[in-house]
Amino acid sequence: MLTLILLLLAVAGLLVVMRREAGALPALGVTGVLGLVGLATGAMVIGVLLLVATAAIAVCGLPLLRRRWLSPRLFAMFKRVAPKVSATERTALEAGSVAWDGELFTGRPNWQTLLGFGDDGLSDDERAFLDHQCSVAAGMCNAWDIARERADLPQELWDYLKRERFFGMIIPREYGGLGFSAKAQSLVLQKLSISETLMVTVGVPNSLGPGELLLKYGTEEQKNHYLPRLADGREIPCFGLTGPRAGSDATSLPDVGTVVRRDIDGEEVLGLELTFEKRWITLAPIASVVGLAFRLFDPDHLLGEEEDRGITLALVPRDTDGLEIGRRHHPIGSPFLNGPIKGERVFVPLSTIIGGEEMIGQGWRMLVECLSVGRCITLPSGATGTARYALGWTGGFARIRRQFNLPVAEMEGVQEPLARMAALGYIAQAAVYQTANTIDQGEKPAVPSAILKSQLTEFQRVILADAMDIHGGKAVTLGPRNYLGIGYSANPVAITVEGANIMTRNLMIFGQGAIRCHPYVLEELAAKDADDLNAFDSAFFGHAGLIFGNAARALTQGLGIGQPGVPFDDVAAPYARDIARLSAGFALTADAAMASLGSKLKQREMLSARLGDVLSNLYLASMLLKQWHEGDKVEHEDTLLHYAARFLLGRAEQAFIELFDNLPNRALGRMLRVVVMPRGRRWARPHDDLTRTIAQAVSRDSALRHRLLTNTWDADDGPQDNPLARYNALLATQERAEALYRTVGKAYAKGEIPAEALHPEQQVDAALEKGLISEEDATFMRQREAEVLDMLTVDDFEYDAFVTDKSKVLRHHPA
Repeated sequence: MLTLILLLLAVAGLLVVMRREAGALPALGVTGVLGLVGLATGAMVIGVLLLVATAAIAVCGLPLLRRRWLSPRLFAMFKRVAPKVSATERTALEAGSVAWDGELFTGRPNWQTLLGFGDDGLSDDERAFLDHQCSVAAGMCNAWDIARERADLPQELWDYLKRERFFGMIIPREYGGLGFSAKAQSLVLQKLSISETLMVTVGVPNSLGPGELLLKYGTEEQKNHYLPRLADGREIPCFGLTGPRAGSDATSLPDVGTVVRRDIDGEEVLGLELTFEKRWITLAPIASVVGLAFRLFDPDHLLGEEEDRGITLALVPRDTDGLEIGRRHHPIGSPFLNGPIKGERVFVPLSTIIGGEEMIGQGWRMLVECLSVGRCITLPSGATGTARYALGWTGGFARIRRQFNLPVAEMEGVQEPLARMAALGYIAQAAVYQTANTIDQGEKPAVPSAILKSQLTEFQRVILADAMDIHGGKAVTLGPRNYLGIGYSANPVAITVEGANIMTRNLMIFGQGAIRCHPYVLEELAAKDADDLNAFDSAFFGHAGLIFGNAARALTQGLGIGQPGVPFDDVAAPYARDIARLSAGFALTADAAMASLGSKLKQREMLSARLGDVLSNLYLASMLLKQWHEGDKVEHEDTLLHYAARFLLGRAEQAFIELFDNLPNRALGRMLRVVVMPRGRRWARPHDDLTRTIAQAVSRDSALRHRLLTNTWDADDGPQDNPLARYNALLATQERAEALYRTVGKAYAKGEIPAEALHPEQQVDAALEKGLISEEDATFMRQREAEVLDMLTVDDFEYDAFVTDKSKVLRHHPA
């Protein structure tokens, strides 16, 4: 009995020491004292074992002892197995900054770090622009007109975008731009997402491209010349990075620049001779200035001794001799302007290099740093805006569309995808806004940019598929009335560009995060490169303490012991505590995977992807809780928070299970499952009651629906029809209509209305004649049914309307 008591005391004491990462001395105290107690009380076996453990802890934990023999051996082993980090990988790892993503990697996230990013909201100018200019621009768009009839935005819309400086949102006011915050840029793009072509057209010049590159790296002469012209649309930019053989692996681009001397008008000029072939370049067909990425060589040593000068960026005017530009690609579903750029031995002076000669060879770093911000905003904002509109349209449609004598929004088969759409849109809004807020406070979130780009565009894919399913025939029949189908068919573009989601999920999120965000891995690699034993010893054993700490935290919190304090209300607190629990499990599992697989983890992409999935879901859930913590609450928003948080945490747990089941070291997988999930899964799929409540709210004129549709174009004030405004108007009178539907429906079922009155309008007239409803109610219902029928109607066309070559039309019935 005494042996068992001493063993339990030792385990408990060590768990406390490990959880606090208190170091070797407290651990020595626990095992040493209990070992001596065991010897003194006759419990010899446990006493000896505890003293042996004390000796082992001393040898490994006390720097003066371990550095004599243990650390040198570990250092030699580490240098053999540590993955090699290429120059391009190191550039990517060093780009951007680490904030909340780093906290999740520690396994003991400090919520005050996240809450410390205060939010000042939008400025008056930003709010006015969002309310007015964005509404005007959105009101000029019709998906069918843009996609099928003109394959471009209308001229009046182009003129408006330039006049109102939509292309200069990121350009400071001193250069003629709008100087908007990242939050404002994001909300603008969300509102413009009523048209994916409009969103892309405005988003790209304000993301990765000449404008951002010039702002951060351009010479004063380049800034003064180009930025005012980019801001007011006199210059339309594009940026040529990808090509036939360089897509996701952009560092492999084969485009070449050579330093040469050319005789120009009798004067010898030092410049670059460029040969390149670029594909998939947005705005290239109409661009007036082209940013180019290429590998620069100086074979004649005109700039110095080094021949391979690395990836370099330059600005090439459209009218440069030899530049081939103007042709178009045909992006699936959407006609946004995109095309190839070619050139062979195109000469430009050295002054075209972005940032001048001192930025030669810095192109990859420049691109990665710009991507870390741009990828947080453009496509995630587009996905979030699409979610807003799709939910608004679908909730309205599901309420006015009646089948089996009731709105389809009352059918549980429809409620399930409708609630899922609302939850994914709610998560997306929180994630993109809160991440943009960190950018406004100086962060350059590299890993979160990969999370947001891949996760939110995947959400967009699910949301659009759900919207199509609920709309049915209304959405699969294209034409001017179809507000959904063209955007649905264009969704693969968002999945593919700015880092394909397959690559981002499998390689980037965890691959970059494991080194960039981990508290010790980058230090260990730096110590290896510097051959610094003391630095390695400090980092390695700090890392070891973190592993033991996370094991203790994951196990005890998984058992419900020692839950951490969190600064949230009773609604959000359980989720915050579980994020902390899963964060400890994630950090432990990440270290176990890196230790057991070493450099092979790079090739085990499915394992890396699952680790990335855990991190992604914990990050999104954290953003959700911050948004809840800081925002004003509306009725049923707590229901939506419960659904969304359980959805994300359930996905994180599922990723853990799949990871444990597929680790090559099966014993390690089983051990991690016991430590990380000692009581099994905690989060099941959201309960049906949550689904029903959410679906009811978003398909009615509710506070929750209004909250989710904030910052959309929802007014009937533009030259184009606004289906969202029309649905909102119908929902505003839905309660009155439903009471009348019930009255008329009951009368029809009882035979009080003639059986041949099959149309709603006929039933309304019959009910009026029978005195069941008033003339005022009948007029209301006739007008409503006319509007409902118009919203449900789809387009039809001449037989040969879609045939480009009329000579190939088959006349099956010539007569």
